[in-house]
Amino acid sequence: MEIDRNGLEVLGREECLRLLTHATLGRVAVTQGALPAVLPINYRLVGDRIVFRTAGGTKLDAATRNAIVAFEVDDMEPLGHTGWSVMVTGMAREVTDPRQLEDLDAANIPRWAPSPGDRLVEISTDMISGRRIGPPAR
Repeated sequence: MEIDRNGLEVLGREECLRLLTHATLGRVAVTQGALPAVLPINYRLVGDRIVFRTAGGTKLDAATRNAIVAFEVDDMEPLGHTGWSVMVTGMAREVTDPRQLEDLDAANIPRWAPSPGDRLVEISTDMISGRRIGPPAR
């Protein structure tokens, strides 16, 4: 087990992907007017891609210009002071291929906002890292 300089367990790619499979709420960081914007999304991990639904707006704008984005998801247990965090950096792109769209419909990808989110965006997991914090040492 690798431990980083802060005493956190360093997670490998496979463990990061496994953790992403079990979560449903994450945050995507995009550039909006040369400034960072961090937005919540519901997502599914499909293969090794993060996929989410959206309508027109900031997230779709980033996807349609094939922007590099950051994606983060975590889970914490505050009383036990345990948890994990996974960070992904990858290219966002809108999914437009009819066969891919049909396959992704079967993944039952939820939407964050109540407005119609009929467009699908995927984020590659080119760069992925994670950390886990365990109970404090006694």
